[in-house]
Parts: sequence; C-alpha cells; structure tokens
Amino acid sequence: MRTFETGQTVVRRDVHGSGRVWSEHALRVVADTSEALVTACLPGAETRWPALYVKARADGDRSVRTEAFDAMATGTWELADAVWQETELLLWKPPAAWFSVNAFYTSAGLRNWYVNFERPIARTGEGFDTFDLTVDLVIDPDLTDWQWKDEDEYAHVRRLGIVTDTEHQAVDAARGQVLAMLTERSGPFTDAAAWTAWRWNPAWPAPRLPRPSAAAGRAAPAGG
Repeated sequence: MRTFETGQTVVRRDVHGSGRVWSEHALRVVADTSEALVTACLPGAETRWPALYVKARADGDRSVRTEAFDAMATGTWELADAVWQETELLLWKPPAAWFSVNAFYTSAGLRNWYVNFERPIARTGEGFDTFDLTVDLVIDPDLTDWQWKDEDEYAHVRRLGIVTDTEHQAVDAARGQVLAMLTERSGPFTDAAAWTAWRWNPAWPAPRLPRPSAAAGRAAPAGG
C-alpha cells in the first residue's frame, strides 16, 4: 500500500461513477497507518467545488444544492475554485470504510464531530479518491448526543440513481458500525480527549492544490 508522509499535501477527490471529478480538497497528512489515513486542513486550504454548491453557500439557499444534485445526475456540472473557511478540520478515514469521522474546530475548540458516509478510498499519486454519499451524522463534542443530517438530500440522490441500491446497503451497514463505535468508544472515540485537544500545526501553511485549476475565476469560499 502506498503511504504518505506526515505533513505531506494530498488531494481528496470526490469522483462520480462516470469518472468525472465532483470536488477536490487539499489536505495535509497527520498520520497514515493501517488503521486509518488522518488528514487535516485549516481556513485558506484550496478546494474546487461544483459551482452550484458554491452558489448555495454564498446565497444561504439550500435549494440550490438540490439543483446541484440534478446537474450531477445529468453530468452537466462545472467546478469553481474556492477556499476552506471558518473551521480547522481533522479527518479520520479507515481504508475500507464507507464513512469518515471528521472533527471541526473553531477558536473556541472542538465544535462537533461529523461522520460523512462515502465510498471507500482509492489511493492515487496525489492523494485519494472517494465519493460523498450525502447523508451525515452530527455528534456533540462530548459524544452524548447525535443527529442525522441531510436525510432529505439522501432520499433525493437515491431517487436520481446517484446512490445505487448496493451503495445504499453499504451505507445502512456503515450507520450501524458508526453507532456501535460511539457506544463502545472505539476508533477515534477511544481517546476523544486527544482529539478535543488537537490543533493545527502552525509550522504547516494552508495546503494548496498541486496543479493549476481549470475552473474559471475565484468563486465564493466553501467551508465546514
């Protein structure tokens, strides 16, 4: 297995089933072990997102995200340059898991845990590929409460055929795995205190995408 060095810049790409890139996100490697690839970023990290996603965030209009999924289904989206804003991100991704565990930090400390359900990673020369399957789990910093997020969007992408029946079954299984991890305090929840205390290494500049973007112009920022 190809491994990455601590501090190395890698690119997370969300790649649609058609092979087209849906998004790109520059990250730095915190650790790369057989258990998980751990990466991070801070405000200013370079990203590329579907232009409609960027518009939805800039306008505060979630209905535009629905338009983005419709564009995905027809293969008509365009990417726009953006930068990560507002939070530091720590991302824990086991190699074969249909989810990643993310932690978002503000100046006040750990804001929340966020489980993103997504395809297992395929490593590339520049980082890794996956694909966000829309539904998420938001967990309080102290792990005492949680709630599902974006179930409506998940139902929509299911209707559009973006998430296949096989992927849906994998997501259902992954939901159970994550809830078991929470109950058992396993995975990153084993030492939640260490995660709570984590901060970005100030010696690391914000990660940048390693190649010129083909997107036209600098768009409004994206963030956690």
